[in-house]
Amino acid sequence: MARGLPHGRPHPRPVTVLTPNSAKKFILDNTALMAPPHVPEILLHLADEAHELWLRTEDELAEIGLPPPFWAFAWAGGQGLARYIIDNPSTVRGKHVLDFASGSGLVAIAAAKAGAAEVTAADIDPFCTTVIALNTKANEVEARFLGANCIGTDAGWEVILAGDVFYDKPLADQLIPWFAALKARGADILVGDPGRSYLPKTGLEPLAVYEVPVTRALEDAEVKRTTVWRLALRRG
Repeated sequence: MARGLPHGRPHPRPVTVLTPNSAKKFILDNTALMAPPHVPEILLHLADEAHELWLRTEDELAEIGLPPPFWAFAWAGGQGLARYIIDNPSTVRGKHVLDFASGSGLVAIAAAKAGAAEVTAADIDPFCTTVIALNTKANEVEARFLGANCIGTDAGWEVILAGDVFYDKPLADQLIPWFAALKARGADILVGDPGRSYLPKTGLEPLAVYEVPVTRALEDAEVKRTTVWRLALRRG
């Protein structure tokens, strides 16, 4: 007898070939539509049993060359940044916005709700095109999906939003000069970060601090102190 998931559904069959239909089925089988605790205005397809989904799918997805399901969780940096955008809509209203490493699309949805003229949600995980489409539909907003590595590119975005991106040194080493170049030509760069190891130590202006509830199974605490930062233009 197959062991059931906590919500009563049997384990779905593993994803062996990723197609739009198989991605959608995998997402719907493994998540539930719910509001992140710090951003109750938004609904997302999130893992309702985080630890089990992470352990099971990390291996399963790796077998077909896909990363772990970062898109199934509302990470602290994204929740803090989404909260700030909703509470300060003038930050994005009427502007062209890039949500970098969008994951579930949480921050992109917040920007769309706050009145951005155009939102691009960028992520290289193939699942994200499907989960972001599901999540934007659930919130009755629109966002363009970019499924390519956009580091080093410039499509004229006026605001770049980045939630929880400084967890990895090689990635941070690429992001810092790219963000600096975008800032130098006039873009506004906002970062949500709960104290990740590779957040730059200088050149950031704090805008807001939040106590964000998170999943202890994936973090080291049940609440993460999260800061929203604005990248400052370096002088000299």
